[in-house]
Amino acid sequence: MSEIILNQDNFKAEINSDKPVLVDFFATWCGPCKMMAPLVEELANTNSDIKVGKIDIDENEDVAIEYKVRSIPTFILFKNGEEVKRHVGAMSEADLAEFVK
Repeated sequence: MSEIILNQDNFKAEINSDKPVLVDFFATWCGPCKMMAPLVEELANTNSDIKVGKIDIDENEDVAIEYKVRSIPTFILFKNGEEVKRHVGAMSEADLAEFVK
């Protein structure tokens, strides 16, 4: 399954899922976000147990404000629409895999 591009219109519907949902809050100008992008994409393509979404905070500021995203990249894991974990900053591939467990 590939990454889902999230926005203000589809965010709530996509995180309300029977599968855990990892959301990558990012911006196109963010160096650490660019570094994490291939790892996030790989996770999306190889792990069918979770959904992976990306949301650009510059284009979807209201969502970033609602979830109190103040630094990027921020990764939030949702289960049944509720936040269960949060990580701010870049991480290794192994740490990302552990985060979504």
